Parts: sequence; C-alpha cells; structure tokens
Amino acid sequence: MDDKRLYRAPALEKGLDILELLAAEDLPLTMSAIVTRLGRSTGELFRMIQVLEHRGYVSQGPDGYVMTSRLFHLALKRPPVRSLMEQALPEMRMLSDRIGQSCYLAIPSGAASSVIARMEANTSVGFSVRVGYRRPIHETPSGQLLYAFQPDETRAEWDGLFDPPLSNERRAALIATTDAIRSQGFVQTDSAELPGMVELAVPIMRGGRAVAVLTVPFIRITDATVDVDQALAVLRATATRISEQLIGNDARI
Repeated sequence: MDDKRLYRAPALEKGLDILELLAAEDLPLTMSAIVTRLGRSTGELFRMIQVLEHRGYVSQGPDGYVMTSRLFHLALKRPPVRSLMEQALPEMRMLSDRIGQSCYLAIPSGAASSVIARMEANTSVGFSVRVGYRRPIHETPSGQLLYAFQPDETRAEWDGLFDPPLSNERRAALIATTDAIRSQGFVQTDSAELPGMVELAVPIMRGGRAVAVLTVPFIRITDATVDVDQALAVLRATATRISEQLIGNDARI
C-alpha cells in the first residue's frame, strides 16, 4: 500500500493493531496466535501486550487474551454520546414501565451497531441484550433501520467497511429493505432467532439522520400489559421525545 503519511509511530501502530485484532475476535487469542495473525515477532508485541494489559485495555485468561470494555466506556464519555444517554435513560425507564417490556439503545460504530444502554422490564419474564453487544448493521432489522436513515455519503462509507464486502445482489436487497423501512418509519418484524418475539425499532434522530435506534424485543406473554401495536405507539412517542431533546441541546444543529 502506498503510505504517504508524513509521520509514523510504529509502537503506537503495533498497539492499535493488537486492539483491532482482539476487537474482531469472539474467542481469546494466545500470544502465539496474535504474533501469527499480525505477522510480527514475539519480541515486537510482548511489551505492547503487557502495557495494554496494565492499562486495562486487554486481559489475559486461561485461553489467551481478550479485549476489555475500557475503550467502550471511554467512548461513552464523548459529549454527543453522553448527551444521548442523559436524555434517553429516563425515557427508557418510563417506556419499560409503561409497556412491561425491556428496551435497549444502540448507536452506529463503524459498519456495526453497538448497544450502549438497556432497561429491564419490571416483570417476571423478559428479554435483554447485553451492553456492548455488536452486530454488523446489515444483519439485523434494527441495524438496517440505522442504515435507512443515513445520507448517501454515510451509506457509501459503511458499504466500504462491510467485511466481507456485500455482493451486488446483497447490497441491492439491503437498499430495497432499508428504503421500505425509511418509508414506513419504523421496524416491526418477527424475530428470526426467537419464536414468539417481535422486534420493534425506531430511530433516534438528530437533524436529518439517525444517531441511534431504540428497540423493544417484545415478548408475547399471556399477561402482557399492552399488545404489539400499543407498545409500538409508545415506543415511537418515546423516540420522538428523545429526538426533540437532542435537537434542543445540540449546539451544532
């Protein structure tokens, strides 16, 4: 690759290579696996991993090294994300109490969506998604909703980050799906993983784009407080209130 950068910091780049590798892995990696994957020597990476472990960015278990949530929590301290959380959490609590279902908030992170907050329902039966959970945007209905409410340049940027890249057929299908979602304004679809669960998702808007998606994994139970249509109506009203508060508190708008 033609590298035209004026300055380089080899030590920093090795540390970032390690973090990016571990972030993409579901299972721990041993030192030898990290060395092999990055094509470097043990001597080059050993001290880097030790420093990252000391600073809390990676941890070592019996099966190898994993990335911790430290970077994730640092990202949550960024002003736009903090503002979103401050406005969303009280509304999420009222939403869960009103409909008797859990909900969670996710934001785009590269070409994936990452869950940054959740609110449990005060019921005996429910479903929750762990904070930090990531999925490629094009693989989930809520992620597709995020894609639907983006300008063309952002869509093109995310397209370039899909790994593996989408085929022409799959991208055409994604565009068709997300155009339909944008026209409808929300997602309501039966879960592909859990029979009996309906995924309800609406965008949190700042200006003309979705900065987050608020999702209710609606569980059909016999003593449900509300039905699916009622839950969707409350969810959409909640998302609208959060969006209005973000616009009012964002100096960039």
